[in-house]
Amino acid sequence: MKKTVFAAFIAFWSSVGTLLALFALTPTVTLAEGETEYSLEDVAGHDSLEDCWMAIRGKVYNFTDYIPKHPAPPMVIEPWCGREATEGMTTKGYGRDHSPAAWESMGAYQVGILSSKP
Repeated sequence: MKKTVFAAFIAFWSSVGTLLALFALTPTVTLAEGETEYSLEDVAGHDSLEDCWMAIRGKVYNFTDYIPKHPAPPMVIEPWCGREATEGMTTKGYGRDHSPAAWESMGAYQVGILSSKP
């Protein structure tokens, strides 16, 4: 009986320790000063080439001014307007990721972060 109680005691505190370690190691997304939080519903309201927002990897971007500069035709971008578009960035629609330079240039178009709330 003592061995069972001791094993349960160790198992309980091991679980608590593991959860605390995971909590400490999980990055917390916080809003920077002046940063706005948007829902997917907010992003969906910007679903045209004339007003094109996308959510990519937890951030929200307004690519309206970038569309004429994009090397591919606008019709390639249009289906991703107003949507969660991480797949589009990581596959280009046919399995190839965008270049590191493309990922870096997105920062200029960021308007906020995607809300984790439904």
